[in-house]
Amino acid sequence: MSQISPDQELDCRGMNCPLPVLKTKKALNPMEGGQVLKVTATDPGSVADMAAFSRRTGNELVDQSQGDGEFVFFFRRK
Repeated sequence: MSQISPDQELDCRGMNCPLPVLKTKKALNPMEGGQVLKVTATDPGSVADMAAFSRRTGNELVDQSQGDGEFVFFFRRK
């Protein structure tokens, strides 16, 4: 379990590509630089999608984990 304390959480369980990435982008936009967003998803494709999103946008993918069919991502707003 991650010890990162998120400033905001986003539940994308049950959503399929590209919704988790789109909702992550929308949630990060109003956040301040350095703030952390925790995203929980169930789509296995989100692992590759979130990594690509991080590279493309410059928002740091600080941590990710998976268990019980869920994928958890922590993004730090650039």
